[in-house]
Amino acid sequence: MTTEPATQYYYHGRFRVVGGVLPNAVTAYRTHGDPKNPCIVFPTCYGSKLDSQAYMMGPDKASEWNQFIEEVLNPDKYYIATIALFCNGECSSLSNTPLPYNGPYFPAISYEDNARAQYAALTKKLGIEHIYCVVGFSMGGQMVEYLDNFLEGPKAAMKASKDFEDDHYKSVPEYGIRAFGRVYCPWAYGQTWFRDNGYLYDGLDMLALLNTWQTADVSKVRDDRNLENRLGAIKAKGLIMPCKTDLYFTPEDSEIEVSYLKDTANLVVIDSVWGHVDNPGNSQLAEGHVRKTSSFIKPKLKRF
Repeated sequence: MTTEPATQYYYHGRFRVVGGVLPNAVTAYRTHGDPKNPCIVFPTCYGSKLDSQAYMMGPDKASEWNQFIEEVLNPDKYYIATIALFCNGECSSLSNTPLPYNGPYFPAISYEDNARAQYAALTKKLGIEHIYCVVGFSMGGQMVEYLDNFLEGPKAAMKASKDFEDDHYKSVPEYGIRAFGRVYCPWAYGQTWFRDNGYLYDGLDMLALLNTWQTADVSKVRDDRNLENRLGAIKAKGLIMPCKTDLYFTPEDSEIEVSYLKDTANLVVIDSVWGHVDNPGNSQLAEGHVRKTSSFIKPKLKRF
């Protein structure tokens, strides 16, 4: 059985972010495979840690969905760098940063901040000069969406709880975390996820990640906040695959964005009732459903 690589850390030192400065910023990551092979970057998604993505890699996996995943995330063929987002609890986060930048005093983080931090880790620590591909689910792959409406529901539920204490809680805000989970889970995971306590993360870390998600707008990087021009300037090829029933990244939004990409990206909608969590790497999906989804995606990847 393949041994999971150890988590490594890149220490940025003083690192400026959109909300201020982190005096000792840290980026957590793991690498799989031979660095001589083409590099695939695999950022974590919302609420995900590096362990959450480990099961998707490794030639010793036998199930149908892993046979599919290995075609893309095979450490025998690629050098795969899984990198955590700020505020996920492994990188610099509200829950692990010492005074005076802990908890509610932690500065806001943007996608641009994460991109700069990950670029530094890849180039300065790992010596990567060229990225073959970036693979991401949900927040790990999100670059342009500015989602506001549905994210406010979970945020409001947590902040309104009696034990959240206006961001200054002294112990785990159990009422707030449960309220957050009740609002969040119908959008992504369903009732079983809630019953299995899938929502047990640090409350302020989750809110900070939500803020990064909400304030994402790639048009702010350049092009004078013109989204069409910004997306039109992207030269990398893209395969955009929203699920038909995804309430986070709707196919309608993806269709608009792909139209701005000037023939560099293809849009393929997955016809499924599993919404946001429909992907071949979801080990909780029924094997038959994963086989169906995999057989649908494989030829698209080969053409890509």
